[in-house]
Amino acid sequence: MLSSAADRALPDIVLASVRQPGDTACSNIHVRDGLVSRITAADELPRSVRVVGFDGRYAVPGLWDEHVHMTQWALAANRIDLSPAESARGAVDLVRSRISGAGPARTLVGVGFRDAVWDDVPGLELLDDATQGVPTALISHDLHCVWLNSAAAERYGVRPDAGGLLREDAAFALTRELGRLPDDVVDGWVRTAAGEAAARGIVGVVDFEMTWNRDVWLRRIAGGFDSFRVDAGVYPEDLERAAAAGMRTGQLLDGGAGLLSVGPLKVLIDGSLNTRTAYCVDPYPHGGRGILTVSEAELLALLVRARESGFVPAVHAIGDAANQVALDAFAAAGIRGRVEHAQFVRHEDFVRFGELDLTASVQPVHALDDRDAADANWGGRTDRAFPLRSLLEAGASLALGSDAPVAPLDPWLAMSAATTRSRQDGRGPWHQEQAITRQEALVASTRGRGRIRVGEAADVAVLDGDPLAVPDSVFAAMPVAATLVAGRLTYRGPGV
Repeated sequence: MLSSAADRALPDIVLASVRQPGDTACSNIHVRDGLVSRITAADELPRSVRVVGFDGRYAVPGLWDEHVHMTQWALAANRIDLSPAESARGAVDLVRSRISGAGPARTLVGVGFRDAVWDDVPGLELLDDATQGVPTALISHDLHCVWLNSAAAERYGVRPDAGGLLREDAAFALTRELGRLPDDVVDGWVRTAAGEAAARGIVGVVDFEMTWNRDVWLRRIAGGFDSFRVDAGVYPEDLERAAAAGMRTGQLLDGGAGLLSVGPLKVLIDGSLNTRTAYCVDPYPHGGRGILTVSEAELLALLVRARESGFVPAVHAIGDAANQVALDAFAAAGIRGRVEHAQFVRHEDFVRFGELDLTASVQPVHALDDRDAADANWGGRTDRAFPLRSLLEAGASLALGSDAPVAPLDPWLAMSAATTRSRQDGRGPWHQEQAITRQEALVASTRGRGRIRVGEAADVAVLDGDPLAVPDSVFAAMPVAATLVAGRLTYRGPGV
């Protein structure tokens, strides 16, 4: 049911002459009141209903990105891209090229550096020398670290370490502060990014932006946002506020135009691989086992409270020790939920994902971005890193996402990485034994649907090729002809 009379009207429409993957015959998909009402032979067309012909193209359930930071993704497109940097000095050179015209009135922000694979290290003096007093903050690709110059540290009243680095909670807090721009500016960037996502077949995202996200999205939808559905995550500091408001995971929110629902309770219990703060059983080559940011007792209490208040927990766990802690807490609390990332798992813990009926919310592109960092820091154990096949065979449900801006908000890149464990760049696959099939990837990107069925929401992506049969290079860049949410076209490509 929609949330108010002012919500978007749901059109009746027929998607004519489409095929589902693996089918040879075309059919028509009939949509009524936002749902798939019938699937009929291609020659059965009703009168007085809008018909959009697709000339034998392929229709799949609309795609979800199960883990994004939507504001950060929109901001990243308007910041300095540091992902090409192969060293700290290389990152500084990219910043130096953008200093011209900048001044102390604004902070220069860069994103996407990966120091885990650099031969040198970030340094305060190195960045100071290049930035000429212009406040500068560089956010790592995993969002768990910020590299500052002295001017930025002074502006924001923070104390980085000797190398100019903030990590974990301090980095998150500064990242939020750096995003405090006028709402109309940020919302405009979000609309642009969302339109690009709709053009890739996206019909929904789980947004884990680190803020009280409900009101942000209500504002955006009131301002006309309608590109896709949003499950807005809640963090522990806002759990009681949400519970007092009667919110619970899966609930449609009034004023959300039928697009906005309450998402999971996001709990971060360790750091990241790039920052070497993921909590691991064995020490890193340079010492330390990472950090557990929430104690086992605190995590259990949060999961029990989530169960009482109707929230599905989504526990961020990257290191193998963190995954063990998360699994122990789920078992003790007697609640189902999600493990976000599940990047490194002990062999004996795989079966527990299935026994506890958990969802592994995974980001396959990370396996390719971080393969060198994993080999360097988890050497000899990467057969259980980014272990999609092992999780699936153990009985876990897979949910694919990007963690944008950590990886691009593009479900085809995620599914390509999951199925090939490689890029189309000539470099060989990495632990191909952990690959999943295209059908499995499609199911994990469509909330378990895989195929369009009568009675389900008319959230549909129409493609120019059969996703089960096109070559790998085409699959990774799959051309999308149209995207619909509840039967409403949110993207219409050329020739449709």
